[in-house]
Amino acid sequence: MSGLSSAEREGCRNLLGLLDDDEIMALCDTVTNRLVQPEDRQDAIRAILVYSQSAEELLRRKKVHRDNIFKYLASQGVIIPPATEKHSLIQRAKDYWTKHLQLKLKETAEPVKASVDIRLFQQQEKEDKNAEKIDFRQLGEEFCHWFFELLNSQNPFLGPPQNEWGPQHFWHDVKLRFYYKTSEQSVIDYHGAEIVSLRLLSLVKEEYLFLSPNLDSHGLKCASSPHGLVMVGVAGTVHRGNACLGIFEQIFGLIRCPFVENTWKIKFINLRIIGEASLAPGTSMKPAITFEPSDLEAFYNTVSLCATSEGRHNIRQALGSGTGDQALCSGNETF
Repeated sequence: MSGLSSAEREGCRNLLGLLDDDEIMALCDTVTNRLVQPEDRQDAIRAILVYSQSAEELLRRKKVHRDNIFKYLASQGVIIPPATEKHSLIQRAKDYWTKHLQLKLKETAEPVKASVDIRLFQQQEKEDKNAEKIDFRQLGEEFCHWFFELLNSQNPFLGPPQNEWGPQHFWHDVKLRFYYKTSEQSVIDYHGAEIVSLRLLSLVKEEYLFLSPNLDSHGLKCASSPHGLVMVGVAGTVHRGNACLGIFEQIFGLIRCPFVENTWKIKFINLRIIGEASLAPGTSMKPAITFEPSDLEAFYNTVSLCATSEGRHNIRQALGSGTGDQALCSGNETF
């Protein structure tokens, strides 16, 4: 998914403000194929912007009328003949965002660039000196406590969320590889902080799952790369209400944020969920992580090569070790 640039997001958000509530909700259903259930108008606009492949694709939607684009351009001082056709209006909007809004964003960013570069250099020096002092096992355990408590708290069955879940916890180019084996088997990739955040949120908020990590010595493994990437591998069980549906294994890639002390953000996630009926005979429901620290380091090298056919093959081998093809549960309990 290519997504929208910062300038296009700002422009499309303003343009969508000209649509009424019913139109926004209908457009959200169309763009997300009804996979996202927005709570309000702003939540719907946010989903529309996240799931749109490009600004042109969004503006070409039938629910975005020609008059909406014309009124938006007029409000921005772009003078166009009233009889201009929709495809021409779309091109004028794209040209406007490219030439004007990006210029404004650049002017805003330039004054702080020098200070940001200095802070980055100073923070990197500090991190280099302190790197050997980090207890990666403790870091991984604290991270898992934080991550799963925050994610599970978004489950409606547990009451109102205690803390805010969102893309701020991820690097903007984060990648999620989601492998599941229940009544069917699939591997799906997600890219970008917004869409990764929404996909993980939907597991607990819309599918009502609860992920229970096993943080003993068998369920949690940690390692680090020479580049500062910390890898955390954790295993656990998957629940819905009082039912245990299966197990999961999850690998996180964490990178320290250079601007906020003692803060790490998620760079990549690989999540594997196996339904109970698809487990190999004798598999414990208190699962142990199947990766050793040396395997995690090798896995990092595999992720670095994921754009190549060799890398994709290795990842499939690493994640696709489950057996069986049966349903996770009877009825409609699917992921």
